[in-house]
Amino acid sequence: MSLSQYFSPGNVAVITGASSGIGLAMSKKCALDFGMNVFCVDVDETELQTSVSSIQQQLSSSSTNKVFAIVADVSDFSAMTSSCDVVKKNGFGTVHFLFNNAATQVGGGALSDVTSFDRVVNVNGMGVIYGCMAFVPMMKDGGMDGLIVNTGSKQGITMPPGNLAYNVSKSMVKTYTEGLEHELMKERLENGGRLRSALLVPGWTNTSIALKAMRNEQGERFDIEQVFFHEAKPAKGAWMPAQVIDFLLSELSASPDNFYVICPDNDVDRVTDNIRMTWTMQDITENRPPLSRWHPDYCDKFSEYLKQSKMQM
Repeated sequence: MSLSQYFSPGNVAVITGASSGIGLAMSKKCALDFGMNVFCVDVDETELQTSVSSIQQQLSSSSTNKVFAIVADVSDFSAMTSSCDVVKKNGFGTVHFLFNNAATQVGGGALSDVTSFDRVVNVNGMGVIYGCMAFVPMMKDGGMDGLIVNTGSKQGITMPPGNLAYNVSKSMVKTYTEGLEHELMKERLENGGRLRSALLVPGWTNTSIALKAMRNEQGERFDIEQVFFHEAKPAKGAWMPAQVIDFLLSELSASPDNFYVICPDNDVDRVTDNIRMTWTMQDITENRPPLSRWHPDYCDKFSEYLKQSKMQM
């Protein structure tokens, strides 16, 4: 897939979760490397303004592209439609690249606090859906080539126990984006549609998602030293956000058929990811208990399956 029709000087990008992490890395890439007009969307007004100001200061004096800050909660559909209006009011008739990336890591188990469960599902899941519903019609009406990338998670595929709410929200993103791409594919084949989508599935990444969740939950009791890792305190096994963006662009450039962008990290390679995902699907086809990787009767069997599968490659 050639990316120049999406990532070119003067084109327009809308990026949610843009104040830090993967969203900020993509905002920098679009503004500073591609010369695009970038609308950075985030609910954290203070951090967003700091990040946008930093990007603006890095633009050369001869740059004609602009970077905008939009404070909005992606879980509020009216806020997303208002964000779309902001793009239009600034004189842009379409969006060439939509990156639905905002996320939170609060949540819990099957019977956890309903407020926390709702929040993670609404931000991570409905936030992606609302982003598409708000901006994709504008992209279609614009009649230009357009790319939508939604950020999922391996937790939405293999569903490791520990934070069911988060897993549910990221499963929503996977299912929705697969259905969206199928509809866009039909439009491309039957009606000359010019939009396509992709599902970004990062590996372990040094972002501030856990830091922000803990900060919001603990309030005045929050101690940043208790956060296991974040962008300013990177874990060795995790990628930095910029690595995720570089890998995404590389994968999309490699083939027009690359929809699933499954990122490795410094601890887990793609082969291991594939084996884990295959085992997960086989819970259904082999009639095993759900999440059998973590079931006491199947833990050793999975370990042997992983070993044998790698030996056969």
